[in-house]
Amino acid sequence: MKIVVADKISERGFALLREAGWDVATPAAGALAKELATADGLIVRSATKVTAELLDSGPKLRVVGRAGVGVDNIDVEAATHRGILVMNTPGGNAVSVAEHTFALMLAMARSVPQSNAAIHSGRWEKSGASGTELRGKTLGLVGLGRVGTEVARRARALEMTILAHDPYVKPAAAREVEVELVPLDELLKRSDVISLHTSLSPSTENMFNAATFAKMKRGARLVNCARGELIDEAALAEALKSGQIAAAAVDTFAEEPPKNSPLIGLSNLIATPHIAGSTAEAQEEVGTSVAQQVRDYLADGLIRNAVNMPALSPEQYRRLRPYIDLGERLGALIAQAAPSPSFSRIRIRYAGEAAELGSHVVRSAILSGILNCVLSEKVNLVNASAAAAERGLIVEETTRRRERGFPNTVEVAVADGGRGESGDSGRGGGHDNDSEHGVRDKNDRELSVEGTVVSDGSPRILSFDGIDLEAPLEGTLLLTRNRDVPGVIGQIGTALGNLGVNIATFALGRRSPVHGAEAVAMVRLDGIVNESVAEKIRAIPSITEARLIRLPDAPKPRT
Repeated sequence: MKIVVADKISERGFALLREAGWDVATPAAGALAKELATADGLIVRSATKVTAELLDSGPKLRVVGRAGVGVDNIDVEAATHRGILVMNTPGGNAVSVAEHTFALMLAMARSVPQSNAAIHSGRWEKSGASGTELRGKTLGLVGLGRVGTEVARRARALEMTILAHDPYVKPAAAREVEVELVPLDELLKRSDVISLHTSLSPSTENMFNAATFAKMKRGARLVNCARGELIDEAALAEALKSGQIAAAAVDTFAEEPPKNSPLIGLSNLIATPHIAGSTAEAQEEVGTSVAQQVRDYLADGLIRNAVNMPALSPEQYRRLRPYIDLGERLGALIAQAAPSPSFSRIRIRYAGEAAELGSHVVRSAILSGILNCVLSEKVNLVNASAAAAERGLIVEETTRRRERGFPNTVEVAVADGGRGESGDSGRGGGHDNDSEHGVRDKNDRELSVEGTVVSDGSPRILSFDGIDLEAPLEGTLLLTRNRDVPGVIGQIGTALGNLGVNIATFALGRRSPVHGAEAVAMVRLDGIVNESVAEKIRAIPSITEARLIRLPDAPKPRT
């Protein structure tokens, strides 16, 4: 692997990447695109802008890691389209940001910057330096995530009353940190100090504007160590000049550096240059964390703190990984076995662990297995859902409980979406239980496969087109359909032997135990096998279909 580190991270982070035996490059800004040409991973902080054009220069790139929380310097949509995972390191600098919040809050309460400036100018201004205590005051937190929670813990030590507004936090979680959840308007009316700790989104951009400031207590104070775009700076400047807001302290601006901000020069504004998370401890933490996350993803596929797909805990991933592999193989199998690649609907049914642990990731694996067989562009867990949506594929997902047989299964079905004129409903694909599998049009031609993960972690097929058969999902498979008459197996074996092709495994199933019923065989073949083999098998009189299915080799056994 080659990892490009575009911005400075901790030495421990570099060491983690080099311990894996990987090439770690630290190019100058002008050489970044050239280095990305052969890179598997990119690590940045806030300085490097990861644009769509920059991503185009990294055809092998699989992951972009951001050492920090914000990803506004990364074109996440472009990364997702290219199948590149984007991850950040939330919480790594939470304590640093919380402590900086209080540094600003206390500096406002006691006019520390003004007194310091007066001393350095030779003035001794004791009489005009009266401040206020934070003890007994009400602190309003807009956002109660990692940083907001750390601020709340420290506010309790100062004997403050703590309110919070966060629509994504449940009251029980707020009570655990002794915080009262309230609507935003109530927080504005009751708070003596308001501190912002929410993310930027269309609903939060400029959420603190002229109307918001008018609802606040006259003489309240405002702190922003989150995102500059949360505040309408012109409206804040007017509120500071009028005294509606007594003082404000900000670590972030909408435009950085803030050359044109109306806040610059106001005596009751304290400002710092986006350094809330910039402590030695925080830099060590986020630099180490992002390197570990990139290493774990590239080496083992473990996804943590991803911003463009659901993340999994290490334990979830350990248990779900075999089902991710199963899903991708089932997708590849059904895409190659379908009579036509023009299907428009995909149905996925989960039972057991795959549903309980994270069907959304297995879904992406199935889609990537299907789409990589029918598309020329790269599809993976990151961009599979987007790629399917772009092509108008309808994906239906359900879960069920298996009453018998294998408890943990994944079933995938594809249909061409055809609809007959009669409007009659019926079954297809060999299923005979409408209550279990649902009802669809007779002309809505469907093919289904079902598989499971056995005790050693390897994937196996359990049924094909409603016909039970059990076989490994690996290597080159000869898939045949035939009429169930004597001698077919022997003829297949003889034909393969004459071609010099060795049979590794042979699985056979039939739809019903009657002479001439439809049967399916799945034969795993050794060595390199070309398409002419399928042509020879099709020449056998009882064979109605024969095709080669190519799947990855056997996965490594679970340890």
